[in-house]
Amino acid sequence: MLSSTRFKAFNRCVLQLASLAREGGGSHFIAEGLQAFRAIVPFASAWWGEMSGAGATAAPQSWMHGRIDLPPAFAREWSEVAGIDCFAHTTLARPGQVVRDSEFTDPNEAVNVFARRYDLYHLMCITFELPQSGLNFYVCLYRGEHDAAFCESEDGLFAAFCEHLLQLWRFQVQDMIRLDTGNAAADFAIARLDGSLLYVGARVCAAIEQALPGWSGSLLPPQVCAQLARAPCVMRLGRSSLTLSANGEHVIVSLEAPVPGVLLAPRERTAAMLFAAGHSYKEIARMLSLSPATVRTYLRNCYVQLGVKSKVELGAALRLSMPVAEKTA
Repeated sequence: MLSSTRFKAFNRCVLQLASLAREGGGSHFIAEGLQAFRAIVPFASAWWGEMSGAGATAAPQSWMHGRIDLPPAFAREWSEVAGIDCFAHTTLARPGQVVRDSEFTDPNEAVNVFARRYDLYHLMCITFELPQSGLNFYVCLYRGEHDAAFCESEDGLFAAFCEHLLQLWRFQVQDMIRLDTGNAAADFAIARLDGSLLYVGARVCAAIEQALPGWSGSLLPPQVCAQLARAPCVMRLGRSSLTLSANGEHVIVSLEAPVPGVLLAPRERTAAMLFAAGHSYKEIARMLSLSPATVRTYLRNCYVQLGVKSKVELGAALRLSMPVAEKTA
């Protein structure tokens, strides 16, 4: 049961969170908010951001992330085991619910090796769906092997706090992009002047990754970072066009809406048609002489750009987006 003292402390924390949102802006709001929450529910380290969901075509991927008391390499090293991380898959499958776990008991030893490296013995995480971005917002708290496990009362406080955190963060994002919503953009990202992301949409991720394979998110690629100081401006990145608009200490990155009928590159379309026809990505890789990772990237781009979530929807969207010459041939 929650004590009156802890309840009052939580209320003060929520008020402080609102104050941070008003005064600090988006740059450091989440980190400062979690540090305030740390006085109520102590933790050894934390990680948060936006993540794509796990699915048949790809492992979950963190595209925008921040951290407390974890090294810069943390996200990159986690991505190497993301596809087999049972805890991550569970949290993504249960949006809006707090998931807790303890001990190094993942069925895949590679995940346990990663968790031991950073003493992630006790875990508490929550994810929320972000329909407007096509991604999920997540917050993870960690304690070490010699700490107490997260308890049920802390579970409830964490859920309530993260709901407030998400709402205020979304308000900040909406306030920054509302002036750009009239330019028929397909998607948006918000970056600090050093290129680190405050917010990013799935279509922006797909466009950047398509132009620059291997881009792993969180920091805009150097080609885009080099243009931030020139905002307002427009730049080409592969087959995409990005509009950069200054907004105080941030830059709004708007992705030009694609032209109907030319959404997909020929190789992407071929891979998508084979996948919709029932072939696995490993089979497609062999048929097209590609690596499985490249096929996964092609399919993820297709799903995002066509706005579909299943093989059935993919097949229908491919038929609708087929150029007229192909339909009448």
